[in-house]
Amino acid sequence: MKPKTTVVKKPIIRRRWHVVDLSGQNLGRVSTKIAQILMGKSNPLFSYHRDDGDYVVAINAAKVVVTGKKLNDKIYYHYTGYAGNLREIPLKSLFVKNPCQVIIHAVAGMLPKNRLRQRRLTRLKVFATSEHPYADKVSS
Repeated sequence: MKPKTTVVKKPIIRRRWHVVDLSGQNLGRVSTKIAQILMGKSNPLFSYHRDDGDYVVAINAAKVVVTGKKLNDKIYYHYTGYAGNLREIPLKSLFVKNPCQVIIHAVAGMLPKNRLRQRRLTRLKVFATSEHPYADKVSS
């Protein structure tokens, strides 16, 4: 008997909500866990070409830990599109300015670089403190 491949239709996909507490966790290790949840790799019917991952609410982004000298040495680059306007911001100052952006950038780097990437990132909700407006969805 040949194994049969099951293709899941879009209305059958049920997205769950997960809460990830980032306090005291390493930035890289927790980002890989979040990326796997967003892709749906724990789902038994996982397929690379489909977007059937879950929602992730990441709380306490201001308390995430970075090891080594990355806090001073790591630099994020952003090109504005104009000549000579390559902006750079170190991790330390971005962490003070917007710690949620650090988490989003780390998770985005761990997702596959394809058309599903931005759609998966919209299901990531990051908050600097432990308060979030999705408590009713997470409990169900």
